[in-house]
Amino acid sequence: MSLFDRVRHAIKGGGGLSRVPLSTGFVPPYAMALGPQAVRLPFDYRAGVREAFLGNPVAQRAVRIVADGVAAAPLAVSEPEVRRLIEAHSAGQSLLETLAAQLVLHGNAFVQVMKDGAGQPAELFALRPERMAVIAGADGWPVAYDYQAGGATVRLPVEDEDGWPTLIHLKTFHPADDHYGAGCLSAAGEAVRIHNAAAAWNRALLDNAARPSGALVYANGEGATLTTDQFDRLKEELATAFSGTGNAGRPLLLEGGLQWQSLSLSPAEMDFAQLKSAAARDIALAFGVPPMLLGLPGDNTYANYREASKALWRLTLLPLAGKILAGLSEGLEPWFPGLTASVDLDKVPALAEDRETLWAQVNGADFLDADEKRALLGLAPKEAR
Repeated sequence: MSLFDRVRHAIKGGGGLSRVPLSTGFVPPYAMALGPQAVRLPFDYRAGVREAFLGNPVAQRAVRIVADGVAAAPLAVSEPEVRRLIEAHSAGQSLLETLAAQLVLHGNAFVQVMKDGAGQPAELFALRPERMAVIAGADGWPVAYDYQAGGATVRLPVEDEDGWPTLIHLKTFHPADDHYGAGCLSAAGEAVRIHNAAAAWNRALLDNAARPSGALVYANGEGATLTTDQFDRLKEELATAFSGTGNAGRPLLLEGGLQWQSLSLSPAEMDFAQLKSAAARDIALAFGVPPMLLGLPGDNTYANYREASKALWRLTLLPLAGKILAGLSEGLEPWFPGLTASVDLDKVPALAEDRETLWAQVNGADFLDADEKRALLGLAPKEAR
């Protein structure tokens, strides 16, 4: 460690403290000679996005509800400049909306801190998480991040040459990974595939006049069979003249001992409709959205939309927004000491009734002074304003 690094670590309060290694496995000598290697996420994120967010209406609506809710949450930020950075649109997208969607889908979000000429944060830019790779050092802790786009790789160090953060890594909890978080997309993957398969099955039935297919029975004498040419000609006529939506309901002319035998589905086989509904509810469960808010039938968990909206805020939106704001605050604290950022609960419409009850209870507590009441409501003391 250089003299500059020792001074910088001493100023930051980390002198003399050593962290336990994240990976204790054997590292071959040639790997050390090649330098730190990228640790990649095994989950196929792009395929999951195509199946779920781009190809499934339930998953897309669930993600949009969560992302839009976090983006619209009223903020309480102690520094006006930080509020401007958080509320600014980068590349045409809301920062909070982008980070919320990335954390829900991928489990990781990476925010690049763009600095101006004076070294102050000028913009917070959300990088695509599937393009990022964590570069672990000899002890397993991240030392840099590789961003791959357009065939080029850009290495972003954890800190610049002056010791200031260059990247903020936000991630959800993953019990079996030291570097990456676990997104909801992998957990909802099987339910998404079942829901898409059920939709494809319904489409196939509609293409066949909303009826299951049938069978042609050749009964021209005992043991009689069609020749190869007759079989191929009959199969071609059925495919071209009697299949698809354009030929639905067209009468079939049979000759030579051919009989049409309709096939029906048993009640057990018709359970694919219930299976699709159950898969939709599993998707909503994975993304933390009450099924009632997605218009799914048969949901009696909540008495009305008001209760479902409260559950969405308390169980999903507030924890996610708190994680994002806490991570941004920690990453920007070197420039803004004592920075605090949170959701202003008094301005959330879905929680207005609960907050009104809390205010009434605190106001009626005569054994508390004014500052104690303000502390219970999350407000600063009078003299601190």
